[in-house]
This record gives sequence, structure tokens and C-alpha cells, in this order.
Amino acid sequence: MSRIGKLPVNLPAGVEAKVDGQRVEIKGPKGALAREFHPMVLIEQQEGVLRVTPREQNQQGKALWGLSRTLLNNMVVGVSAGFSKVMEINGVGYKAEVAGTTLKLALGFSHPVIFELPAGISASVEKNTTLTLTGIDRELLGQTCATIRRYRPPEPYKGKGIKFAGEAIRRKVGKAGVK
Repeated sequence: MSRIGKLPVNLPAGVEAKVDGQRVEIKGPKGALAREFHPMVLIEQQEGVLRVTPREQNQQGKALWGLSRTLLNNMVVGVSAGFSKVMEINGVGYKAEVAGTTLKLALGFSHPVIFELPAGISASVEKNTTLTLTGIDRELLGQTCATIRRYRPPEPYKGKGIKFAGEAIRRKVGKAGVK
């Protein structure tokens, strides 16, 4: 049995849920999210609580049970509190700027990298090297961070590049030199 799937999803004050078959819409103070869930899970709404149960007791049904409950919980947390990720830019001359929905990165290339933020994601920059991304959709936020990181992943010798705050980069020793 899924330990995660058994837990109910509590709806905090100010959050409304609408279940229509496999489609679930969640509205809260930060915005609204909608998602179509897999037909192997059943989503029921009771007084202030959403419950997920598998329709079939096979391996796929049990696997989708916990996943669906977690996706549903992320929707509820997103519209009530939101999510944020912090990224750090390390390297001489590496910096970031935000202008509206455009992120301009200087990453050691001969040209600046211009990244258009997707709808629902906002960014702020502190000290030119700390980038904070916020949004209500956890999946979209994570994908956006991964796309930005892909422009210049941290390298193992000096640690230059874009990394998540708190991420440990495995460092390598450079050349030992001739003795």
C-alpha cells in the first residue's frame, strides 16, 4: 500500500477544489491550476479534504496512486503558498538581470543569453549572482530552473556555472604539474 497515497489532501482556508471526473481544478489566493489525472485513480472530494484511491490493485494502479496524491498536494500548496527556487551564478563576470519577463544572463559567452520566462514564473536577482524564481506550478518551476541551468552547468575544476543554492559540486584536482 502507498503510504503517501493514503494521506488525505487538506484544503486550507481560501482554497476551493472542483472535481469533474478525472479533471481537477484548484483555485486559491495565488491563482488557479487545473490538471487531468490518469483514469486508474479515483479522486473524491469530501468536506475540506481530497482523497485519492486506486481503481485497480495492480502495480501500475498503486504506483499512480502515490504520484497522483503528490501532484494534487503540489497544486493545493502552489495556489495557497507558492513555490520558489534559488539559484547561484558563480564565475568571474557571470551575472544576471531581469527586465519584465526577460532574463538576461552573462555567462562567459561572446553574447548575452536571453531567456524568456514562461507565463506564471517570476524572477528576481540579488547582488547580480543570486537568482530567485517563484511560481505556483511546481513542475513548470523545476523545468524552468533546469533549462536555465543547462546554459552553463557548474564545472568540476573551479565550480563556475549556474547551480542551485545548497547544491554541492564535486570538485576535481587540477593538473599536478611536472616534478
